[in-house]
Amino acid sequence: MKAPLLALLLSLPVMADDLSSVAAMKSAADAFLGSLDEAKREKAVFAFDGDERENFKFTPRERTGLPLKEMSETQNAAAMKLLEAALSEKGKLKAMQIITLEGVLREMEKNPTYRDPGKYYVSIFGKPGDEKGWGWKFEGHHLALNYTVVGDKVAVTPSFFAANPAEVREGEHKGLRVLAAEEDLAMALANVLIDGGKKDVIFSDKAPGEILTAENRKATALEPVGLLASEMSDGQKQALRELITEYVGRHRKDLAEADLAKIDKAGFDKVRFGWAGGTKRGEAWYYRVQGPTFLMEAANTQNNANHIHATWRSFEGDFGRDMLSEHYHQHEEDGGHHH
Repeated sequence: MKAPLLALLLSLPVMADDLSSVAAMKSAADAFLGSLDEAKREKAVFAFDGDERENFKFTPRERTGLPLKEMSETQNAAAMKLLEAALSEKGKLKAMQIITLEGVLREMEKNPTYRDPGKYYVSIFGKPGDEKGWGWKFEGHHLALNYTVVGDKVAVTPSFFAANPAEVREGEHKGLRVLAAEEDLAMALANVLIDGGKKDVIFSDKAPGEILTAENRKATALEPVGLLASEMSDGQKQALRELITEYVGRHRKDLAEADLAKIDKAGFDKVRFGWAGGTKRGEAWYYRVQGPTFLMEAANTQNNANHIHATWRSFEGDFGRDMLSEHYHQHEEDGGHHH
């Protein structure tokens, strides 16, 4: 890859905000597919109802889809446009920095085939714009972005971002903390609650070694831990909201607002925040934010607590399952037959 991805992505003209993310995704997907020859398209395109769409993995492994390293510069730019149709400026920056960290690991571990910033794959499911549903995925080590579009609605989960090293301690990227906000906002909230006498926020002295939902295709609600938003002061609630917005706000404004509205509709007071492990930088920790409809989980335990995994799941809405079943039933009632 000649131009570093970040430079390429940040040099693209910013998409007009008045173009909805759905329209932007369709046009970016069409352009991306249009830039591919038959052999590459063969790798990039999958049936919408096939098994591959829900194959969610964030660990280093063999993957399907078309990898960045097999794309020409034009195709690479087209793939970046797809990311740009989904992510906010902040989200884009995090995604590109995660890819940069693969290069950092490559230097540290001296294993270039295992750690390869070119091994991020684009997959398109179904036909962009298909009313019955279509989707796409951008996935590689520590970054798993899944989008499902049904009509004018978009499901953005499962959404997984991770950072190893969580803080780069040497070399040209020294000081880089890709998921600083995901750590700092949550740790500050845990400490504010403890200082305010709400020690129940801590549900265990020891952090679990990994996020509990792992690479499960379906996420189910975990044991309720910590404190309910309804037990927090206005300021503490605001801090919790800010943490949630850090995850949701990785996406473009219209997507982020729709997701926050869903969380509010299910009841913000029913959202719980629980913490495990140490409450100081450098200590191993884990937290989760769980509401009636969603879960955000983060763990920093591996590599001497310098390796963060952060995931965002929707119990009914991952891979657009809720929208698809609603769409299907709608058509059954209308006498339409969609199979």
